[in-house]
Amino acid sequence: MGIKEQPKLPRFRIVANILLAVSGLFLLLNLFLPGLFASGPAGVPYSLFIHQVQEGEVSRVSVGQNQIIYQLKAENAEPAQVFATTPIFDLELPKLLEEKGVEFAATPPPKNTWFTTLLSWVIPPLIFIGIWQFFLARGGGGGGPQGALSIGKSKAKVYVEGESAKITFADVAGVEEAKTELVEIVDFLKTPARFTQIGARIPKGVLLVGPPGTGKTLLAKAVAGEAGVPFFSISGSEFVELFVGVGSSRVRDLFEQAKKQAPCIVFIDELDAIGKSRSSNGFYGGNDEREQTLNQLLTEMDGFAAGDATVIVLAATNRPETLDPALLRPGRFDRQVLVDRPDLSGREAILKIHAQKVKLGDDVNLKAIATRTPGFAGADLANLVNEAALLAARNLRERVAQEDFAEAIERVVAGLEKKSRVMNETEKKIVAYHEVGHAMVGALTTGNGRVEKISIIPRGMAALGYTLQLPTEDRFLMNEAELRGQIATLLGGRSAEEIVFNSITTGASNDLQRATDLAERMVTAYGMSKVLGPLAYQQGQQAAFLGNGGANPRRAVSEDTSKAIDSEVKEIVETAHEQALEILRQNRDLLEAIATQLLETEVIEGEKLHDLLSQVKPVTHS
Repeated sequence: MGIKEQPKLPRFRIVANILLAVSGLFLLLNLFLPGLFASGPAGVPYSLFIHQVQEGEVSRVSVGQNQIIYQLKAENAEPAQVFATTPIFDLELPKLLEEKGVEFAATPPPKNTWFTTLLSWVIPPLIFIGIWQFFLARGGGGGGPQGALSIGKSKAKVYVEGESAKITFADVAGVEEAKTELVEIVDFLKTPARFTQIGARIPKGVLLVGPPGTGKTLLAKAVAGEAGVPFFSISGSEFVELFVGVGSSRVRDLFEQAKKQAPCIVFIDELDAIGKSRSSNGFYGGNDEREQTLNQLLTEMDGFAAGDATVIVLAATNRPETLDPALLRPGRFDRQVLVDRPDLSGREAILKIHAQKVKLGDDVNLKAIATRTPGFAGADLANLVNEAALLAARNLRERVAQEDFAEAIERVVAGLEKKSRVMNETEKKIVAYHEVGHAMVGALTTGNGRVEKISIIPRGMAALGYTLQLPTEDRFLMNEAELRGQIATLLGGRSAEEIVFNSITTGASNDLQRATDLAERMVTAYGMSKVLGPLAYQQGQQAAFLGNGGANPRRAVSEDTSKAIDSEVKEIVETAHEQALEILRQNRDLLEAIATQLLETEVIEGEKLHDLLSQVKPVTHS
C-alpha cells in the first residue's frame, strides 16, 4: 500500500512567481539606481549656497522639504545656472533671502513619475497573489484555483496498492477472533455478488473497540490489504476546526472521494473525537461544530445508495461508552468487534512477528517471554522487542539474548535502574524488609502470581525497590479469597516494617492506595459484602477491557449506605493487614534470613528465591 501521488504545481502559480520577481527587480533598481529613472540640477554644499546668497549672486530660490533648488543671476548674456542643495534646519534663511532681494517660494508637491504610477498598479495585485499563494500552501497546495478554499476539503490519507509491501492478516497476531469477524468484510469486497444475490446486506459500518495499542489501526489496514482496495485513513480530530461547518464539509468531501473509488474502505480513527454522546456533553440541539460534524457523518452513512454499498466504514475507539447512541444503531455501525489484549498464545505469536526484524540468540525462548508479559498489548510487545535489541547493541552483542528480554521487561514494568540514587544503610534495610514482606505474604496467599524476583535497586521515578510477580497462567475471573490475598500481599511490606522496626514509613503509600481501591471495588462493584449484599454502588462502571484500575465514582446513596460502604472497605483492609502480620510473625526467622541475604546481594531471583520462599510456613492457630 502506498500514499497516492500529489498533483503537480499549477501554471498560474509559476506565472505569479515570475511577476513577483520582476516587481522586486524594479524596486531594487529604483532604490539603488535612482539616476536611471530621474535627472536633476547639480548638487552643491549648503554653505556654498549661503555664501552665494550673501554675495548677491542668487536670483530666485525654490525651497522644498528635501531639496533647495536655486538659480544664479545671468551674466554676459549667458543662460542662468541652476543648482540644488540639501536643506538644514535654518530659521534665518527667509530673512536672509528677503534682505538680499532674492525671489523665493515653496516647492509644490512632486508629481507621480511613470515608474511610481506603474508600481501603484502592479504591487497591490501582486500582494493579493502572494496572499493567495499562502492560503494555497496552507490548504495542501495543489488543486488549481479552487485550492484556495480547500479548508473544507478532506485531509484523509489515501493508500493504494503500490511498490511498498501491503499489510495483510499475516502481519496481525493475537486477535484471531477479530480477524475472523473481519474476514467476512474482505470476502464481500472481493466478491460482493455472492452476498447480494441471496439478498444479504453487508454491514455499512464496523466499529473496532479495544484498549490502546491492541492493533485496531493495523487491523483496518490489513482488511484493505487483503481486499486490495483503496484505503482512506483519517483521525476524528481532523474533522473539527474553529469554524462551524468545516467538519461537516470535510465529511461530505471524504465520502464523495470514497464513492468515486468504490469499492474502498474509509477508516476513522479515534471516533470518539466527533462521536461523543450529545445529551451527556451538554451541546444537544445546538450549533456546535462537533454536533454538525456528527450529524453529517450520520447522514452520509444513511445516504449510501445501492451503487455505494461497497464503501465500508471502519472506525476505532477505546471509549465506546462515550459514543452517541445514534452511531451504534443498526444501519450505521452495525457490528462491534472487540480487539482485546492478547492471551498467552497471542503474545507469543506477536513476539514471533516482531522478532523477525531482529537477530535472536540461540537461548531466546519467546514462549517464556510471553509468559512473563501478561496484560501486554501488541504495541507493548513491539516496544519490548525493540528495547531488548537496544540493550543488546549497548552491550556490544551481535544477537539479542534472553537476558536482554528479561531486563527489557523490567524496564517496561518498573522503569530504568537508578544506581546513582544512593540510599543510606537505614533506608536500605527498611526497603529490604519491606520487599521481603511482600514476597513472603505473596508466596503463601492465593490470587497472586509466582514471585520471580526481589530487588532493592531503585527503579523508575520513585520505586526504591520492587517485588516482581508473574502469573503462571492467564486468568479472567477471581474469587473473594484471591482478592483478599492480593490485598494482604500489598500490605505485606508495611506489615514487615511494623514487626521489625516497630514503626512505619512513607514507602507504603502506593500499596495502601491500591489496596483501598481493590477493597472498594469488592464492595461497590463485585457485591462481595454480606452487609450490603449483591448490589452495585459504582456510577458508570467501564468495560473490563479498558483496564481501569481505579475505583469509579459512587452512585448517589444515602448517608447510612455510604457509612456502611466505608465500614466494609475498612474491615476488608484491616482483616488483610492482620493476615499479613500473622504470616510474617509466624515466619520471623525466615524474614530475617532472606532480608539479610538481600542486603548482601541486592537482588534475589530464580530457583534460589523459589527455594527460600518454599520454606514459608502457613499460619497455625493454637
